Amino acid sequence: MEKYDHKKIEKKWQEKWKKEQTFVADDASDKEKFYLLVEFPYPSGNLHVGHWYAFAVPDIFARYLRMCGKNVLFPIGFDAFGLPAENAAIKRGLNPRVWTYENIDFMRNQIHSMGASFDWSREVVTCDPKYYKWTQWQFIELYKKGLVYRKETAVNWCPNDKTVLANEQVAQGHCERCNAEIEKRLMPQWNMKITDYADRLIDDLVPLNWSEQIKDSQRNWIGRSDGAEIDFELKFTFTPDANENRGPHGEKAKLTVFTTRPDTLFGATYLVLAPEHLWVTQATDQNHNAIENKDEVLRYIVASSKKSELERAENKEKTGVEIKGIKAINPANKEEVPIFVADYVLGGYGTGAIMAVPAHDERDGAFAKKFDLPIREVIEPLFIRSSGEDALRKDEKIEKRDAVACIIKHWSEDKYLCVRWKSVPWRGFVTGGLDGEDVATAGVREIQEETG
Repeated sequence: MEKYDHKKIEKKWQEKWKKEQTFVADDASDKEKFYLLVEFPYPSGNLHVGHWYAFAVPDIFARYLRMCGKNVLFPIGFDAFGLPAENAAIKRGLNPRVWTYENIDFMRNQIHSMGASFDWSREVVTCDPKYYKWTQWQFIELYKKGLVYRKETAVNWCPNDKTVLANEQVAQGHCERCNAEIEKRLMPQWNMKITDYADRLIDDLVPLNWSEQIKDSQRNWIGRSDGAEIDFELKFTFTPDANENRGPHGEKAKLTVFTTRPDTLFGATYLVLAPEHLWVTQATDQNHNAIENKDEVLRYIVASSKKSELERAENKEKTGVEIKGIKAINPANKEEVPIFVADYVLGGYGTGAIMAVPAHDERDGAFAKKFDLPIREVIEPLFIRSSGEDALRKDEKIEKRDAVACIIKHWSEDKYLCVRWKSVPWRGFVTGGLDGEDVATAGVREIQEETG
């Protein structure tokens, strides 16, 4: 029995495929087109089994599609502007171009030896001027359309290397190259205006044949929130003209918060600003005395700058500092409420400032309990609580049924009929279940039962 010589046999067929251009997509073909794309590898070192793990299944799929009569475009390339390639060149003391292209040659031969059915006529190398001239052209077109803009953005700054670092280059608050402690700074940066397309990006996920887990991660990344911006005027105690409510630069002092629940405004008992909020940066400037405990606030900002956004979002232990000498005026009830700087609020979300409603938000609630702040319920609780006066009775069967809610206004006065529920400190409209009745009949019955 003849022994299978995989080197000889695979080389034979790979040469035949190359000669006959078996895997080159034909632009003039009448076959149904199918574009199949894999992630391009970073040329920071040799390929490993993880790369082939990523290529093998798409390669099988590409061959299957061709057998089904489709004209498959299955390109390959090298994403050569990645941080790994840059770091590898620095580590070895080589010119990045020399190191990168030598690696690409080596990795290209490795992929050829695997026999993957890529269309090499469409190879892309992102550090090649023939490629990135189009990304530059695209940037200019986006700029013309108003989709690229500059604004002050919080960045990771390495004081030793004098450069901005990506999140991937920061390890436990230090520069991964020189180990210097990084700082959070506001610097002008180019930004893409993805918000113009956020609705389409989220809505178009619905028909995609993807797993819900992946769809949810995309929704979370886009981060669409429907809500309102609300202005809170500020009251200062640091100047004789405090009642004029002027800010550190003479402007009418106010803070704009973003909230997804403007209906809870009466329950807002304090405001929270992100440490990188522009107003905080201005108010802690050495030329202004808006904040009585400026040094304390600055120390907190520095400590927060050493955390990644992920660490701040996941941190269960709430930390923060009250900005003393300034109060915010709740526009709903004119109540003076304190203002805090806390890193559980992120500068990139909404306006970088929130109104905290601790009775109806878990994070705000945890913060309020730690700092002994008022917790005020302004939304009638659902009838599904497991504790308290309105808790479900564990020893009784639970049924779901249609119900009626009756809103009854006085015939001549601006008053509404509400029911006081036992000893719970809130009131609600008359409600009750439909016991085989129509809505009107059930409503009348419930009103009679509740009011006599």
